[in-house]
Amino acid sequence: MPWRLAAFVFFFLSSAGACADVYTWIDSSGVAHFSDYPPGKIPHKRVDVKPLATVPMSENLRQSERVSGIRAEVRGLLSASDRPGPASGITKAAARARQERACDKYRGKLGRIQSKLRAGYGSDKGNTLRRQRRELNLALSRECILR
Repeated sequence: MPWRLAAFVFFFLSSAGACADVYTWIDSSGVAHFSDYPPGKIPHKRVDVKPLATVPMSENLRQSERVSGIRAEVRGLLSASDRPGPASGITKAAARARQERACDKYRGKLGRIQSKLRAGYGSDKGNTLRRQRRELNLALSRECILR
């Protein structure tokens, strides 16, 4: 029986700190202080400490399964076997060569825009050139780098 009483007292005392009040105040230097006891005559506020929100494990598992399913779906959509191939009669090598020519065309246009930007420009022309550079960089990334 005494060990039960000792366990109960230990449990009660160990959980007492979890119920402590928290106080905050700002001193004359403008520094914010936090403590578990009030500062005395200095104006202070009691802070309500809210318990942490926990998500039940079953919810975590459902969310994990949902995310895994979405990843598998995206992986399936992005796989090369599911993509529509080039038009009939055109080999993969020809399609790859055509794509490489388009990428070289983007790189050439970007080079010309860069040289125009380095050569100097008015504000309207510069804005147009920078917009074109953004669009070409986006197209180059989307069609050449990310494939």
